[in-house]
Amino acid sequence: MTPSIGASSEVQPLQTVMLHRPGPELSRLTPRNNDSLLFDGIPWLSKAQEEHDAFAAALRSHGVEVLYLFELLVEALAAPGAREEAITAVTSSLRLGDSLRHYLVSALNDEPDEDLALVLTAGLRNDEVTGHRSIVTSLFAPDIFLIDPLPNLLFTRDSSVWLRDRVAVTSLAMPARMRETQLTSLIYSRHPRFAGVEQVHGPELEHVEGGDVLLLAPGVIAIGVGERTTPAGFERFARQAFEHDLAHTLLAVPIAQERATMHLDTVVTMVDVDTVVMYPNMADSLQAHTVTFNDGDLVTSPTQSFFTAAAAAMGIDELKQIDTGLDAITAEREQWDDGNNTLAIAPRLAVAYERNEQTNARLRDHGIEVIALSGSELGSGRGGPRCMSCPISRHQ
Repeated sequence: MTPSIGASSEVQPLQTVMLHRPGPELSRLTPRNNDSLLFDGIPWLSKAQEEHDAFAAALRSHGVEVLYLFELLVEALAAPGAREEAITAVTSSLRLGDSLRHYLVSALNDEPDEDLALVLTAGLRNDEVTGHRSIVTSLFAPDIFLIDPLPNLLFTRDSSVWLRDRVAVTSLAMPARMRETQLTSLIYSRHPRFAGVEQVHGPELEHVEGGDVLLLAPGVIAIGVGERTTPAGFERFARQAFEHDLAHTLLAVPIAQERATMHLDTVVTMVDVDTVVMYPNMADSLQAHTVTFNDGDLVTSPTQSFFTAAAAAMGIDELKQIDTGLDAITAEREQWDDGNNTLAIAPRLAVAYERNEQTNARLRDHGIEVIALSGSELGSGRGGPRCMSCPISRHQ
């Protein structure tokens, strides 16, 4: 039986999740392009796949259905009109020129669905185009990418967020990631698994990324505003959430516009219905605006402590906090290694990277069962178990 679709909190028992197993797109990373492609190192592909397979196995062992983005994409491309949509989007870049664009459209149309999906995700280099020569291909260096690879597809949390029975396709801020949402939107629009699912937001709108969106409780959404999600993105997202009756309260949470705190989920994630794991160096300073909806207008409160605002919105006495480390240096190291970026499989059951020993010990001391995951290669893109997972269905 296929689980129902949708989620309204971070900790409801997880039923179905979408992952992306690292593939050839990671082998496209070099010391010359890894910065522009947002990786801090050059991952060892086979080891990254081994680590990711262990992640998927851990989820399955707890009854979670694992869907893979690449497989969904291949299946979605079989739908009428899907190939044309995907090829048009991927060949729209003005740098290609008319002659090369026309050739690529024709050549990609001749590819089987799986081979087309491979080009869409792993990209295409100039020296891999063997049947065409034009002024553009002649002037480009052989190893330049005509279609850029998407190594950050690994982080499926960012390109879509499920809000009850709807899916918000996000708008990614960094040029290296913008095309990811085109593929995500195609999957939700064309794959029979998601027939009839309504999409909100979209890649053409103001920037909002899924790593900034925390479903604190049914009807309560916190959104980080910083390096990736803009104030205008928050405003647009909030208005849609209210107009579609997907939330009664949103929290706008300003975060530093830095690599180490690129998303709200690098600072705080939920491990129980009333408990978060938190980067302690920001605990006292994290603020929030409470935003509600009245007669078609957004009503915004003055800033107050994130914990005070969250507890009030959630209707609880206190939002409890577990620090990620016993001292400032340890906390900073483990925050950089995604110590806060946990994925809750159920209340008090979370997946975390094994390297964050003190954070995991603190979680266990507070009664949180930790499934420790190796992430020496997966973590090179600055993302943990939550970043690598898009919950599609949780028990509601």
